[in-house]
Amino acid sequence: MSLLNLIKIALKALQRNKLRAFLTMLGIIIGVGSVIVMIAIGQGSKQSIHDQLSNMGTNMITVQPASNLAGGVRIAGASFQTLTIKDIVALKANAEYITEISPGVTARGQAINGALNWPTQMAGASPEYLDIRKLSLRDGVPFSNNDVITSAKVCLIGHTVVDNLFPNGENPIGKVIRFGNIPFQIIGVLAPKGFNAFGQDQDDILVAPYTTVQKRILATIYYTGIYASATNEQATDAAVNEMTQILRQSHRLTATEDNDFTVRTQQELIATLSSTSSLLTVLLTVVAGISLVIGGIGIMNIMYVSVTERTKEIGLRMSIGARGRDILMQFLMEAVIISITGGIIGVLLGFVATQIVTMTLKWPTIISESSVVLSFVVCAMTGIFFGYYPAQKASKLDPIEALRYE
Repeated sequence: MSLLNLIKIALKALQRNKLRAFLTMLGIIIGVGSVIVMIAIGQGSKQSIHDQLSNMGTNMITVQPASNLAGGVRIAGASFQTLTIKDIVALKANAEYITEISPGVTARGQAINGALNWPTQMAGASPEYLDIRKLSLRDGVPFSNNDVITSAKVCLIGHTVVDNLFPNGENPIGKVIRFGNIPFQIIGVLAPKGFNAFGQDQDDILVAPYTTVQKRILATIYYTGIYASATNEQATDAAVNEMTQILRQSHRLTATEDNDFTVRTQQELIATLSSTSSLLTVLLTVVAGISLVIGGIGIMNIMYVSVTERTKEIGLRMSIGARGRDILMQFLMEAVIISITGGIIGVLLGFVATQIVTMTLKWPTIISESSVVLSFVVCAMTGIFFGYYPAQKASKLDPIEALRYE
């Protein structure tokens, strides 16, 4: 029997019970749609994480004091004081794979403008910090190395701080605000960057010369971090190894002593967050895939019912020359058509549901061609796998007994 005749016979059989055929497809439709949505959300989140971290500079390297155990209690790395100007001097003098470097200190407090105040963070850095972190100015000018040398009380202000301290749209350039009890003149407004992959508002910040923050706010000579930029993304690993060796020598660590600092790159963060996102995507996809299994069981159940209902028809076909293989292919074709048709509708449902998720929840989504192809392959395999046994049962019926069946 030709493939075209098999398809025609299968379609006629399904048309006799349209509602039952559709209800059988429903499990496949929901399963395929769910799988496509879950994969789209997972792919979108991975791409969003990569884009956001890349926006901070893919060749950026961060050095922080290492966390440690003291009296059985783990102390955060920021509580340690291991990074100093000596490290900056050593890195600038000996590092070959670094183009820019900036000390970093942070302080939290209230930014105050008249009767308005806003809790925020002040980052102390050198002028190179803006290039390293891919920060740009929307208005005004950056502070200079001379401002660092003189510990000038000037700052750059983020968009969120502007909205809360200057809610009436007043131009903040040239205005004087206080951070704690220290007055700072605003010389620049940072361009908006939005939230990062960790959910932190990148615009809720003030940036000032690190010497100003050290002397006037924190009263310390230590840094909470060092930011550097590798010559290019490919040289990041070499830059990390180089910086590690230079800092170990600067801190006079012996070969048996652990580092009292940690060196991290954006690639590490991208890989870590992407792997977490991939794991969640796999788990969600597996849960959604359960619907496909349920749909397959539904196909098997309906095919068993169909074989029972059409026993006489099977006997009649066999009596006029149909072979067992023809009967097998006939019922198997019905199962495959149900599965693939459900898959097509499920793909369309997945596209629509993905758009709804993007528009209503504002989640990033990406529908990949591989997820659509995978859905069709799984649908075809589901139809064959769950339809084969009932079809085989039909093909092995005895023609005489089938004709006598009531």
